Amino acid sequence: MTGFELSKDHEDFRQVVRDFAEEQVAPHAAQWDREHHFPAHLVPQMGDLGLFGLVVPEEYGGAGADFTSLCVAIEELGRIDQSVGITLSAGVGLGINPILTFGSDEQKQRWLPDLVAGRALAAFGLTEPDAGSDAGATRTKARLDDGEWVVDGAKSFITNSGSDLTSVVTVTARTGTDERGRAEISAIMVPSGTPGFDVAPPYDKLGWHASDTHGLSFTDVHVPEGNLLGARGQGFKQFLATLDDGRIAISALAVGLAQACLEACTSYASSRLAFGRPIGVNQGVSFQVADLAVATEAARMLTYKAAWLKDLHSQGRRSTAEVKQAAAIAKLYSTEAAVSATRTATQVFGGNGFMEEYPVARFYRDAKILEIGEGTSEVQRMVIARGLGLPS
Repeated sequence: MTGFELSKDHEDFRQVVRDFAEEQVAPHAAQWDREHHFPAHLVPQMGDLGLFGLVVPEEYGGAGADFTSLCVAIEELGRIDQSVGITLSAGVGLGINPILTFGSDEQKQRWLPDLVAGRALAAFGLTEPDAGSDAGATRTKARLDDGEWVVDGAKSFITNSGSDLTSVVTVTARTGTDERGRAEISAIMVPSGTPGFDVAPPYDKLGWHASDTHGLSFTDVHVPEGNLLGARGQGFKQFLATLDDGRIAISALAVGLAQACLEACTSYASSRLAFGRPIGVNQGVSFQVADLAVATEAARMLTYKAAWLKDLHSQGRRSTAEVKQAAAIAKLYSTEAAVSATRTATQVFGGNGFMEEYPVARFYRDAKILEIGEGTSEVQRMVIARGLGLPS
């Protein structure tokens, strides 16, 4: 990638993912949504396509590709179905990425090959019933006892955490206090099926019905001391770094949704007749679609700029602060643009936009979480203000 222009390889790869999404996802997305069905069979198919291993080195079964390629894949899946898009986004960004970035070689060798191949999924347990944006308020605790971590607590809204494919969940927990008396937060890997690790029934969500999301509880859960991910007390920093990548990925998911709305509106406004002519001849409609095209393009540019900076950062050519700022800007704009896009689409479709037989109704329900997950819009504005040097 040179500047913000995607290479031919990126565009060729986009077509591969688009074909997969249109052939394997599009015909079933509405039914999966109605039935709140998580299509677990797609995970190994996406693994075979190489999607889960895009950013993983070849030694662990991955492709060693750039982060931009992952964003292309997420955008294309999200263009067809947001639930499938978030399955990939969370599977890589929240499941694989912490292990890849902070894990020991032994941990990587144990967990990554199955995750890359799509034989398994991993999750990241950060949010709690009383600790969302304020992650420092984590109440889950872990103590060392005779060479084992003993974990007690609860997590909320955890993606990919309760499927038959889920192999491990990395959880943040208080492991003590630092020299200033503040909570020491560490990240600990808890394999699925560990005694005392219980998965609540799936949430009844507004959208993302085909995504796997659960609450988790940990009661006297024992795991080996070696399941600590990275250094003790570094969990807070680890999750912040994880969120920067995740915010760019969510931006790509939002771009896919905005693009889907743009295509749906353009087609509908060209074919829907009112007073003997297509509704698109009316400026009240055509101007809305034109504004949607501008917002979609702007969101795409911000997203791929952030992805480009992330790739340069991986090469030591950009600072963490630059990536953090670009990620927050992209996430804020793209997700709010996607929510607006679904509002425009349902308005252009009129009464049909309120009917579940049209995908824009599903898009409308799926959109809102984009402004919440991986840090709310308010948190993004706070991060951006800090990056500008404003007092916080």
